Amino acid sequence: MKLKILIIFVASLFAQNIFSQKAKSIVKSNSNIVDIIVDGELFEKAWTIDPDEELDILEINAKNVKFITDIDSISIDINFDAEPFNFIILLNGKDSAKTQVKYEPSRLEILKHAEEYNYSDNRYVPKFTYQSEDNPDLKKVRQELKLDSIAGQGSELLKIFNLMYWVHDNILHDGTIGNPNSPKNAIDLINVCKTENRGLNCRMLSTILNECYLAMGIKSRIITCMPKEYPFQECHVINMVFSKELNKWIWIDPTNCAYIMDEKGNLLGIQEVRERLIKDQPLILNADANWNRKVRKNKEEYLDGYMSKNLYRMACPLTSEYNMETWDRQKEIVYLELLPLDGLEQLPQKNEETYQNGEIKYVNYKTNNPDLFWTLPDEKDYGTGI
Repeated sequence: MKLKILIIFVASLFAQNIFSQKAKSIVKSNSNIVDIIVDGELFEKAWTIDPDEELDILEINAKNVKFITDIDSISIDINFDAEPFNFIILLNGKDSAKTQVKYEPSRLEILKHAEEYNYSDNRYVPKFTYQSEDNPDLKKVRQELKLDSIAGQGSELLKIFNLMYWVHDNILHDGTIGNPNSPKNAIDLINVCKTENRGLNCRMLSTILNECYLAMGIKSRIITCMPKEYPFQECHVINMVFSKELNKWIWIDPTNCAYIMDEKGNLLGIQEVRERLIKDQPLILNADANWNRKVRKNKEEYLDGYMSKNLYRMACPLTSEYNMETWDRQKEIVYLELLPLDGLEQLPQKNEETYQNGEIKYVNYKTNNPDLFWTLPDEKDYGTGI
C-alpha cells in the first residue's frame, strides 16, 4: 500500500512539474472571481478560481481572451493551430490554480481542415448497385403507397421533389426515440407510424424515401453524414438522388424538407455542398425548408452550423434496395465510408463484424477517394429485380 501511495505521489509531482514547465505566466489575485474579455467584449464575474481543481480549462472559439483579476491581468492570443496556453493564478499569495485556455474550433473550421482527399486511392471497394423498379417488393411499394399519384406526371425533378415533400409532410421526425420493432421498409414503417401515432428518426425517413425513389425507377442512396469524433453522439442521414435530367447527384433531406442550390439556382449534390462550405462559396437553401412544419430552417443554422459538423465523413450501403435496414437472418450488409486524409481511424480499410450469433455480417470498407464514393450510376448498375 505504501508503494502504491508513493507511486501516485511521484506521478502527481511529475504532472505538476510538466504543467509548471509549460505554464507561461503567473497571475495574482486576491479574489476568486475573475472578469473575462473575449475578443473585446467584457463578461463580468465570468470565471471562478478554484485551486482544488486539478486543471481549470476554458475551451473557447475566440482570437483573444483576457483574464482580469482584482490586482492583475493576462491577455492570451489563441487560434486553431496553437497549443493550449497554460498559466497559474496565485490566489491570496498562496493557493495555485492551474489554468488552461484552449481554442475550441467551430465545426466549420474543423471541416475546412478536412478538405484534403486522396484521389489516387484505388484500394478495392465493391461496386454500387441499385435494385430495379421491377423488383416485386418495390412494385408493391409503388402500388400500395400510390406513388404514381404522389409523384405526378411532371418532370423527373418534379417527381423527386414531390416524393420528398410527401414523406416530410406525412411522417413526423422524432430523433429521441429508437427504431420500431417492425421491418425497416417503407410500407411497414409508415404503417407503424399510423398505428402507434409516432414519428421516426432521420435514418428511417431517408429509408422510406429511398425505397420510394427506387420503386419509381429513380436511383438513390441513403447517406449517413457523420462528425469527426468517434464514437459520436449524433449524426444525420439524408438522401443522394440521381437526376437523369441533370446527370448528377442532388442533395435531398426529408427530415428538413431541404435541397441546396448555388447562387445561380443550380441544384447541388452532397460533395458540392461540402466543397462550397469549405471554400466559403455561396449556398442557397430552399425557402420552405423546415422541421416538422413548425421550425423554419435557414442556411446559417442548417449548413454552416449543423451540417458542417456532419459532413466531415460519410458512409452508405453498397447496395441500395428494399428492406435494406432490416437485419434478417443470413444477411450481409456492406457499407463504404469516405474519409478525409486527417480522418480518425483510417484503418483497417476493410472491417467485418458479425451479430445475432453470426447470422448477420456487417462489412465496412473505407476510402479516401471521393470519386469512388460519388461515382455516377449507369443502367447496368441496376439489380435484376429478383
